[in-house]
Formats: sequence, C-alpha cells, structure tokens
Amino acid sequence: MVAVGVAAARVMSQDISVLIADDQDLIREGLRMLLEAEPGITVAGEAGTGSEAITAARKLDPDVVLMDVRMPGMDGIEAAAHLARVGSRAKILMLTTFDLDEYVYRAMRAGASGFLLKDASRDQLATAVRTVSAGEALLAPSITRRLIEDFCRRPAPDGVAAEAARQLTERELEVVKLIAKGLSNAEIAARLYLSEATVKSHVARVLAKLGLRDRVQIVVLAYETGIVRPGGPG
Repeated sequence: MVAVGVAAARVMSQDISVLIADDQDLIREGLRMLLEAEPGITVAGEAGTGSEAITAARKLDPDVVLMDVRMPGMDGIEAAAHLARVGSRAKILMLTTFDLDEYVYRAMRAGASGFLLKDASRDQLATAVRTVSAGEALLAPSITRRLIEDFCRRPAPDGVAAEAARQLTERELEVVKLIAKGLSNAEIAARLYLSEATVKSHVARVLAKLGLRDRVQIVVLAYETGIVRPGGPG
C-alpha cells in the first residue's frame, strides 16, 4: 500500500480538515462528535494547549483550527498569532464561553478568521467551520454588536492607517465597505453587478495593498479608518 500525505489525502476527499484545541477533554470529545457527524468535515487531531496546537498544526496542516481562548501556558490567542506569523494556511476559529471585548480584539488582531461562543448550536458550529474554511470572516452577532459599540468610542484613526486606505480605488472601497457590513463574495457580486471571480480579485488586491492577512483585518481597518462608520447606511 502506498502512503498518502495529509495534503494529498485532503485533496482526494475534499473534506474540511479540523484541528480541535481545548484544554478540557470532555469538550474536545464533544466537539469531535459534533463535527464528525457533519458531512464534508473531518477531525484531523486534537491539542490540549496552545503549544500543542502549534505543533499539531505544523504536523497535520489542517484547513481550520478550532481554538479555545483560555488554555494553560500559551493561550489560544497567542497560538493563533504564532501560526499567523509563521505563515500557516490554517484558518483560526476562536471558540470560548466568554464574549469579553479584550478577547475579541486580541483574537482579530492575532489573525483569527472567526469568533464563536461555546453555546452555539451544532449547525452554527458546522456553518462557522465551513465559512472560515472558505475564506470568509465570521463573528457571533453579540460579539459584532460589542465590536461596533467599541469603535464608536474610539478616537479618530491615526494617519498611517488613513493613508493606507487612500491607496484603494473607488471600486475597492465599495468592496471593503460591503465586507465590513458582513456580506459574502457572492452577495457583494450581486450588489455590485459583478462576477464572484471579479470580487475575489478585488479582495485579493485590497489585502495585498494594505498588507492584511484576511477579511477580518479588512473589517477592523474599515472601522478604524472611518471607511465604514457604525450606524451608517447599509
């Protein structure tokens, strides 16, 4: 029998590969059961600490890391930041029982693609995994509300961020505004009467111009620079 590598096996199966990182055995087992009951999703492995998550992600090369925030030693946000720094392709979905602002902002800046509370249903969990795997951003509604409220209280954006935003074309600014409003590529394409492939190209150019990692960081920059203002027209 010829051994098949992790990446090659994934291409053949087309399943979304998930690494579960949580310091509680029962929670990891529960998440594994929920995810493995979903078609098209496989659990590649588990980790009990942030350091173990980094090691497992390097070895297993998962599509998504389902990362608990609070873990002993290196926490989930530190682990997410490390994976982003080393260029891991894995999308990070933070999972926690807490929706405290400090965790949300740290996770987003660390490179997390999504943030979901542990009281989410099985369908919400599966949808979240599929969403971040597809390159979209995902935040629980309660977290989004708190995020917007915080931006309302923040001082004016610094000159460096504002100058970076001025690099964007009019069409790119339109795309950024719609991303910040939570629209997917397909929804943006319908709104702007473009093909989805064209929208993806615009998103890629925005990321390259602004030196951003993913759509979550586009949302952060959009609010911090005033491209989108909380409570503004949809």
